[in-house]
Amino acid sequence: MSHWFPGGSPLTAADYLLVGAVLAALCAVGWRTGARAASGDDYLLAGRRLPWPAAGLALTAAEISALTVLGVAAFSFRADWTSLQLFLGAAAARVLVAVLFVPAFHRGRGRTIYGVLGERFGPLTRAAAAGAFLVARLLTSAVRLLVACAAAGALLGWGLPPTLLLLTALSLVLLVRGGVEPAVWTGALETLVVLGAAALTVVYLLHRTDGGLPAALNLAFAAGKLRVLDWGPSPLAPGFLDSFFNNPGLLVAAVLTGFMGSAAAFGTDHELAQKLMVVPDAAAGRKALFLSIAGSLAVLLVYLSVGTLLFIYYKQNPGMALPDQLSRVLPNFAVTVMPPLARGAVLAAVLAAAADSPLPSLSAAFVDDLWRPLARRAPSPAAELKGARAAAAGFAFVLAALTALLGVSDAALGVAFKAGAAAAGPLLGVFLLALTSERGGDAEALAALVVSMGLCALLLLLEETGRLPFGWSWLVPVGAAAAYGLGWGLARPRARPKR
Repeated sequence: MSHWFPGGSPLTAADYLLVGAVLAALCAVGWRTGARAASGDDYLLAGRRLPWPAAGLALTAAEISALTVLGVAAFSFRADWTSLQLFLGAAAARVLVAVLFVPAFHRGRGRTIYGVLGERFGPLTRAAAAGAFLVARLLTSAVRLLVACAAAGALLGWGLPPTLLLLTALSLVLLVRGGVEPAVWTGALETLVVLGAAALTVVYLLHRTDGGLPAALNLAFAAGKLRVLDWGPSPLAPGFLDSFFNNPGLLVAAVLTGFMGSAAAFGTDHELAQKLMVVPDAAAGRKALFLSIAGSLAVLLVYLSVGTLLFIYYKQNPGMALPDQLSRVLPNFAVTVMPPLARGAVLAAVLAAAADSPLPSLSAAFVDDLWRPLARRAPSPAAELKGARAAAAGFAFVLAALTALLGVSDAALGVAFKAGAAAAGPLLGVFLLALTSERGGDAEALAALVVSMGLCALLLLLEETGRLPFGWSWLVPVGAAAAYGLGWGLARPRARPKR
C-alpha cells in the first residue's frame, strides 16, 4: 500500500478544512438538486427549466479541466500569451453555433443533439454519431481525469489509485442521482471555485514579486512573455507551409483550428451541447453560450497571468528548484512555496475542475440514441430513469478503468487525447450537412461519417509514427471537410414537396 500513499503532503489542517468545505458544498448542491429528477426527461434535460446564467457558467465548467488549470499556466510560464489566438477562433465559432445549431437543438424532438441527425437523415446516422461521441468522450475524459489525479495526488501525497477512487466517488455522489440538473448547478459553482482560486494565486504571486505589479510588467515585457500574436513567416517564405501545418501557435492556423475545434465541441459534443438544451428555448441557449465566451476568457486570462507571474517568481528566485515536468509548475509552486489555505485553494480548484464529469451526457446518448431506439417497447418513465442512472454509474466505472489503463502508457495517453479530434471533425461535417443542405439520406450520411473518421484515424496514425509532418489539431477541419464533401457528393438533393 506504500505506492497508494507515498506521503509528503504539505497540506495543513486549514487546507483540508477548506477543501472539505468546497467538496461538501458541491455534494450538497448536487444531492439536493438531484432529488428533483422524477423521470427520464428530468434526468436527461432537467425539464428544460434551468436559467441561462447557470447554464452558461456550467458550460464554462464543462470546458475547464485540470488540463486548463495546469496547462494554460504551464504554457504561459514556458512561452507567452499566444494561446489567446485560439480563443479568437473559439469565440467566433460560438457565434456560429448560436445562430445555426442552437435553434436546431430546440426544434428537435430528441433529448440529445444526435436526435437532430436522426430526424434529418435516419436512425443509422444517429446511432453512429452517438457511438462516436461515447468512445471519443470516454477517451478524452480519461486523459483529463488522469491529469487531475496527478495534480491532486501531488498535493495530497497520494498515488493514482486512491486519488482516482476519490474523484470517481465524487462524480457518483454529485451526478448519478439527478443527471444533468446537478451537473449544471455544481458546474456553475465549480467555475466560481476555479476562478477564485486563480485570483487568489495571482494576488499571492504579486505579493511575492519584488517591485510588485510594475516590476512584473517590466520583466514580462522584456522577456516577451506578453506576446499575443504570432504572425510567423511571410506567406512567400520557403518554410511557410511547413510552419502553417506544424506550428499551432501561428496566428492564421491558431484562429482557424480554434474556430473549427470549438464549432465541433459546442455543436457536436453532447457533453457541452447538453447545457444548451436544459434552458427553456433557443434564445436562452444563445444567452448561455454568449455568457460562456466571457467565462472562458476570464479563466484563460487569469491562468495565463498565473503562469507569467510564476515565470517572474522563479526568475527572481533562481535558487528555487523547478519540477521535472513543467506541466506541474503550478502544483509544485503550491507545494513548496504557498502558505496554508492558499495551497488548499489550488487543490480545491483542481478537484472542482475534475468534478465536472461527462456522466450525464454519456448516459443521455446511451439511453436516448441507443437503448430506446433498439428497445422493442418504449420503457416507462420509472424504468427509463432507473436505466439512465444505471448507465451513468456504469460509465463512471468505465471511465475510471480507462484512466487507470492510460496511467501506465504515455504513448496511449497522447493517442487517446487526440482521438477526440479524429471524431469531432467528421461529426461537425455531418451536422453542417444536415443544417445547411437538403442533400443526403441515412446511408450517405453514415458512409460520409465512417469514411471520414477512418481517414482521420489514418492521418493520426501517420502523425504519431512520424511518417507525416501534420499537426493533429488539423484533424478537425480535415475531417469536417471530408465528411461534408462525401455526404454532398454521394447524395442527390431531396425532392421538394409540391405546393
